[in-house]
Amino acid sequence: MKKILFLIMVSLILTACAGMPAITGGHDSKSAATGSAAGAHSEGANAALERCSGPIGTLAIHEDRYAYWYSYLGRYGIQSTVPVLRLFAQQSGCFVVVERGRGMSNVKEERQLQASGELRQGSNFGKGQMVSADYTMTPTLIFNDRNTAGIGSAIGGVIGGRIGATLGSGLKVKSAQSMLTLVDNRSTVQVAVAEGSSKGMDVGGIAGLFGSSASGVLGAYTRTPEGKVIVGAMMDAFNNMVKAVRNYAPQAASGPAGHGTGGKLQVDGATTPAAVKSTVAPAGPDKATVKEVQALLNKMGFNVGTPDGIPGQKTKQAVSSFQKMSGLPVTGNLDAATIAKLREVSGN
Repeated sequence: MKKILFLIMVSLILTACAGMPAITGGHDSKSAATGSAAGAHSEGANAALERCSGPIGTLAIHEDRYAYWYSYLGRYGIQSTVPVLRLFAQQSGCFVVVERGRGMSNVKEERQLQASGELRQGSNFGKGQMVSADYTMTPTLIFNDRNTAGIGSAIGGVIGGRIGATLGSGLKVKSAQSMLTLVDNRSTVQVAVAEGSSKGMDVGGIAGLFGSSASGVLGAYTRTPEGKVIVGAMMDAFNNMVKAVRNYAPQAASGPAGHGTGGKLQVDGATTPAAVKSTVAPAGPDKATVKEVQALLNKMGFNVGTPDGIPGQKTKQAVSSFQKMSGLPVTGNLDAATIAKLREVSGN
């Protein structure tokens, strides 16, 4: 009788566990990928999905089908991560998604049909209509099939015996971790990277406690789909990325003429722009300084018009005349030496 009562209790517990959703980033969620999107409108989107007030830019999603992790997707009932990420991207309002995957073959086919004359007149598949992708998002998944929470072992140790052993081997927590990178396609600079995680209960194997007659009863919750856990991890990573890009600030350039023109970690014997004099012209004076210089030039009889802080052609000609009169190199540029001489001569 005690065994029957115990089995009923376990059945009720498993029913509750099976109804538990995947947990994304430590917070409960009904489901990660839900609803639909059309343009700027979405329906039934997950309430936990992070959103933007407007698009950051256009987005292509690239999935490395030759990566080691990709071969495992079929085991979890997921053929591709791209559709899920597209849904998140459009529902969030953070990106305008453009096709750069398998659908591109259909896009090219339509243009080939247009070129061959097979399409109707006015189909308008001419050149110059495709939208460029400002960014590329690349997913990577990390799996963990082990009992990460140790629940099965703990319960099995308390109960003991055959029932405890079956519980220990059948009750497990599945987890998944994902990484998303966002790269600027024009500069190839990685602008954002984010990690996400998810976990869910797996009760597979516990049906053996009840025999074959009970397996049909427990069939609906003998296992939490790993695919749901993976999608939860991707949404968590996407949310973390959106939070980061909403507060984005460009990284400071490492080289003297911008990114890629020499790093700060120099190597003995190497010649980099960081180790040699830069040939890039220094930045000019600010608007207030230019306006001051224009007023001084006007005061000295070099007509530049109304001082506006913009170094136009009249200003350049006046600076050249002043440089020639003062014995300075005639460049027409408002360099530090010219500005200093102007202030000296005018008494400022």
